[in-house]
Amino acid sequence: MCEGPRGAGKATAGMDTKRGEPINEERKMTSVFERYLTVWVGLCILGGISLGRLAPDLATYLDSLAITVDGAPVISIPIAICLFFMMYPIMVKIDFSEAIKAGSTPKPVLLTLIINWCVKPFTMFAIASVFLSNFHAWGLIPGTEVLKDGTMVDLYRSYISGAILLGIAPCTAMVLMWGYLSRGNPGLTLVMVAINSLTMLLLYGLLGGLLLGINEMPVPWQTLLLSVGVYVALPLLAGYLSRRAIIGAKGILWFNERFLHFLTPVSIIALLATLVLLFSFKGETIVNNPLTILWIAIPLTVQTLLIFAITYALARLLRFRYVDAAPAALIGASNHFEVAIATAAMLFGLASGAALATVVGVLIEVPLMLALVQVCLRTKHWFRGNGDGEAPAR
Repeated sequence: MCEGPRGAGKATAGMDTKRGEPINEERKMTSVFERYLTVWVGLCILGGISLGRLAPDLATYLDSLAITVDGAPVISIPIAICLFFMMYPIMVKIDFSEAIKAGSTPKPVLLTLIINWCVKPFTMFAIASVFLSNFHAWGLIPGTEVLKDGTMVDLYRSYISGAILLGIAPCTAMVLMWGYLSRGNPGLTLVMVAINSLTMLLLYGLLGGLLLGINEMPVPWQTLLLSVGVYVALPLLAGYLSRRAIIGAKGILWFNERFLHFLTPVSIIALLATLVLLFSFKGETIVNNPLTILWIAIPLTVQTLLIFAITYALARLLRFRYVDAAPAALIGASNHFEVAIATAAMLFGLASGAALATVVGVLIEVPLMLALVQVCLRTKHWFRGNGDGEAPAR
């Protein structure tokens, strides 16, 4: 496991001279939960599988607690609660006033937007379709499943749907950690977090509906748009309003040093609770066919490496500074798995193959992104600036 840049574990106090904010535990994003997320995910997989086998009625009961529209379950209450506490700590960190500074570095912002919304969704769909449809043809992914609305689909198409939901969700959470570890430009990272959060409100539902339809999956538009509202817009609004109120009442130092310090583990705990629920449903499938995780992981891994390579190469071609090139490539390569998990569960059910595929995305993303951070650090001499004197003080 990567330990971060030299000295990352030493500075727990002081000021960031560029931003006028304290260099605290939250800024460093090196809490036990986040640094060892892969370990916790693995433990949740085992815990969820065990729960599903030992107490199957409990998971089924929790999934039955839902808000219904016209008699059909639309919002799972336990998942909605978990996902709000997963998303709110992410959204409250965003300083949207930073977005107006994007004009000072327009090319990295534009490149990341083009990759996230014009390239990445379609390469994910193509790569997942090629790999998973062939795995199905070779008999590696057999069978069908019944979705929450009663529709029967081939299991491999459900996995492709999960990959689609990952591909159309650019990262706005863990990317703060990747940017820090790669010694990237924190201002650009914050700008992209803000812009991607706002852009998802407009494009997530549209791209999701388009690609799911091409994949021959049912597209419940009402549920899809509602999921964007519940899992993106609501925590985004709550984060924005509470951030303004708290900073107005207590000041920016108290907000950074006390409030965010308290929230640091909340998002990850909520994610892990959601994973336990998901795997409590899929435990039997995994036990009976343990290679399922591998078949799903292969196209997701290829997609991540391809998008990173494309973005990083373009950043070098466009002569970016290293501190801008690294976060641009890492943002493009990573996914907002929290939204993808929530949407898959809401659209197709906790027990769906789509939900399982989004969870596999969590499992592979952390070690992959840590490896790509090391690639950035070892190749920073390819770019002007080399990260010296331009990255924030460490």
